[in-house]
Amino acid sequence: MKAAIKSNLTQGLSALRWKNFLFLFVAGCVNAFGVTVFLAPVKLYDSGISGTSILLSQVTPESLSLSFFLLVLNIPLFLFGAKKQGLAFTVYSIFAVTVYSAASWLITDVLPIDVSMASPLAGEDLLLCALFGGIISGVGSGLTIRYGGAIDGVDVMAVIFAKSLNITVGTFVMVYNVLLYIVCGCVIHSWILPLYSIVTYMAGLKTVDFIVEGFDRSKEVFIITDRPQAISDALIEAFGCGTTKIAAVGGYSNAEKTIVYFVVNRFQISRMRTIVHQIDPAAFMTIREVADVFKSNNR
Repeated sequence: MKAAIKSNLTQGLSALRWKNFLFLFVAGCVNAFGVTVFLAPVKLYDSGISGTSILLSQVTPESLSLSFFLLVLNIPLFLFGAKKQGLAFTVYSIFAVTVYSAASWLITDVLPIDVSMASPLAGEDLLLCALFGGIISGVGSGLTIRYGGAIDGVDVMAVIFAKSLNITVGTFVMVYNVLLYIVCGCVIHSWILPLYSIVTYMAGLKTVDFIVEGFDRSKEVFIITDRPQAISDALIEAFGCGTTKIAAVGGYSNAEKTIVYFVVNRFQISRMRTIVHQIDPAAFMTIREVADVFKSNNR
């Protein structure tokens, strides 16, 4: 038993990469900048544990700061999810949150930046603070996810509990944030700031998608045709990349079919469609986005 635990620990530590730590350090600093310079000064709320920490820092004594709650609330959640998420993910996440907390403390308590009453860059303009706070903190969160960790413990809880609750991870996070903003409105006896905080949440959510999945997602194409070889050859010649042919059977006719699978970018779709329909006007195509495409050097 001890040997197995030691082996798992060794494997987990061997998976850690210094490059990831570098980007996670940047992510923690970026996230802290977005929250402490744009959101917290005007009492807007970030999403997840970050938003919860902002609320608690506002209703508790000044000695219990935002950076304190970020550590106290997040780290136990990451440790709780360590078994399911793995050692590398847990180490990366705790490191990112620690940097986030330390950078928040530096900005609010050490550096000569006045963030006590208004944003140093956007003043008291709630819309600007909501948009830029959401976008910048979204960049930090997206970088954290892209390099193997998470900067918010709610994401870990969503992965663990969403399936047992028969909901998606995204729904779990959304429900948590909706409840958080309702609580915020009840505590401060106003709905203006929680409503602007929803703008922050949506801006951050879209930014995370862009950072994690890329600004220009590729498209995967499924082509059902009676002339798979001709179409496959034409696509390979036109775009200089491979295709995959998948055997299939028609659900109604029971006739044997072939699906040509192909990945293009959005600028190639029109040309691809023209090539396919020139060869087989009756070809049936479906197109959908893919987040990442990894190419092997051995192919």
